[in-house]
Amino acid sequence: MIERIKSAMVGLGAGWVLWLMFALSVVSLAIMLERAWLFWSLRDDVAGLMRDLGRILRTGDMAAARQRLEQSPSAEAAVVVAGVVEAEHGADAAEEAMAGAAALQKNKLEKWLAYLGTLGNNAPFIGLLGTVIGIVGAFEEFGKGPAQAVAGAATAGPSEAVMRNIAEALVTTAVGLVVAIPAVAAFNMFQRIVKTTLSNTDALGHVLLAHLRSDEVVGPPETKSPAARESVKPPKGAAQKPAKDLAAEPEESA
Repeated sequence: MIERIKSAMVGLGAGWVLWLMFALSVVSLAIMLERAWLFWSLRDDVAGLMRDLGRILRTGDMAAARQRLEQSPSAEAAVVVAGVVEAEHGADAAEEAMAGAAALQKNKLEKWLAYLGTLGNNAPFIGLLGTVIGIVGAFEEFGKGPAQAVAGAATAGPSEAVMRNIAEALVTTAVGLVVAIPAVAAFNMFQRIVKTTLSNTDALGHVLLAHLRSDEVVGPPETKSPAARESVKPPKGAAQKPAKDLAAEPEESA
């Protein structure tokens, strides 16, 4: 079994690993460009949007608030619009709507990022596989050296083959690192952007919820002012009958 695997590895060589790494790097570059374009298209002044939203909500004009949010291309605005739509049903309904919209936006922002993370973690191992294949081929050629020397063959042939296999092995390791490092850097940068976007979404959503919950606040009956409580008291001179006396009085006939 080991001899068959070794023969297959030596026969195929490490060239196919280099082609695989090239294909993976092309896909990785395409994802980086697509994600960069998406995040660039969603950029907006969130701080200014928050100020405008708070000012409009203080006037109570929900239609104007929705119009202002829909003018923004940002993911934060798209989430809060869902809360404005459900605002008439109360703060809890608006909060649930924004939570669902935030989940959809998170999936949109994190699309394909798992590929970059996986490639960044595993590209060095793929390069290491090519290195192992090259080293196996080098030792295979090195083992043929003594037999060829006995047969009278030149010793330069095996040495050249050994060096070629070792060089090929080192190339695959280098290519694996070249593919992995940009993928990891892009993954970390995009994840940071997603985290910042979700944090801004939470802050913008709380502006809406604070307005809705302030409208829902109603004071309990016991919080009436002393003047209001005095107004419901009976006059001082009014005589009050005990409850049992009231119950004992016969009803007047019509």
